Amino acid sequence: MTRLLQIEAIKLWNNRSSRILIIAYFVLLTSIALIAAIKFDIGPIQFHLADQGIFNFPYIWHFNTYITAWFKLFLAIIIVSMMANEYSNKTIKQNLIDGLSKKEFILSKFITVVVFALISTVFVFVVSLVLGLIFSDYNEVGIIFSDLEYLIAFFAKLVGFFSFCLFLGMLVKRSAFALGFLVLWQAVEGIIYGLLVWRTSKSLADTVHQFMPLEAMASLIKEPFSRLGAVQSVANQLGEEFSKDYAIHFSEILIVLVWVAFFIYASYWLLKKRDL
Repeated sequence: MTRLLQIEAIKLWNNRSSRILIIAYFVLLTSIALIAAIKFDIGPIQFHLADQGIFNFPYIWHFNTYITAWFKLFLAIIIVSMMANEYSNKTIKQNLIDGLSKKEFILSKFITVVVFALISTVFVFVVSLVLGLIFSDYNEVGIIFSDLEYLIAFFAKLVGFFSFCLFLGMLVKRSAFALGFLVLWQAVEGIIYGLLVWRTSKSLADTVHQFMPLEAMASLIKEPFSRLGAVQSVANQLGEEFSKDYAIHFSEILIVLVWVAFFIYASYWLLKKRDL
């Protein structure tokens, strides 16, 4: 397993574009700390974003995992490019000639996906912990380390998304087309959902929609903004009430893991069937 990871690390680090994107991605993960510096005055009102409770434990785990999950598109570009380069540079054929089995080849890609997701999760944990210790109003150990399941959901979300990108890279073999297919698939899920709402019922549409790959990944971590005390207060004054379920559910993680297994097996099946 270490040998397979070393092979992928050498390929990625020797590619200038991949190296730049990887560095940019982790810089962006760290730069979420800059949110704490956002301050502005509106007349006599002074607004400091960090004072709004976004860095309070345990809310920070929810907020930061939701925000940083948007940066995964940087690694998506790397993963689909990684597969496209294997075909365009003929390295996939050379690896197989040198003794790497097709199963080991796909396993090396999957290990890379898992490592990217794991390092990202550790990064978010460390940055969130530091920000929380600086800005949170609640510093009891029990509160600090509650709601860590958001990190588990974040990890599962990244593994699922990167596995999907790996499959698309294997399927299309061109990075631009693979990314285009990713956008197209997002639209397809939305169209299917809309048709189900129109032809059946919203409850049935929601049930079916939660099993679609991108929606399953997206719904792992719900938007955190309506949990903020300020938003809740404004809603109460307007006579509105939020009854949203923000919890992480094992069943939702399981759906994503099933898609991960499907994407990895489908990638392996495509590799076995293709004449390289």
